[in-house]
Amino acid sequence: MMEHLTTYITEILILIFVLITFLQSGLDKLMDWKGNTSWLKEHFSKTFMAGMVPLMVGIILIIEVIVGLLAIAGIFTLITNGDSTLGLWASILACVTLLMLLFGQRVAKDYAGAFTLTGYFIVCIFGVWIMS
Repeated sequence: MMEHLTTYITEILILIFVLITFLQSGLDKLMDWKGNTSWLKEHFSKTFMAGMVPLMVGIILIIEVIVGLLAIAGIFTLITNGDSTLGLWASILACVTLLMLLFGQRVAKDYAGAFTLTGYFIVCIFGVWIMS
């Protein structure tokens, strides 16, 4: 078990990053649904997505929580038996989620917000690469 911890430390650290990023974000949406949807309704008010904000937030919330749970499971399976499958799926789904967020930021013409997603995407795509 301890040999898996040191052998897969890079993967585990990436998955801890993914876990913190996505589970916190999903839980924040859950705990402050009204605040998040209110801010995003304004953010998307001049776009074709204006009427879809609650649906979009709900979808992102569910996916973020799934990513976080997959990251936890991925960390566990890496440490216990060296299997990176769940970690790979957590990283893939994290990338897909970030691409969805990037699309939204670009549609809203929030180019600075879109750019901030780049760092997260780099970490997640590296996770896909290293675990595949």
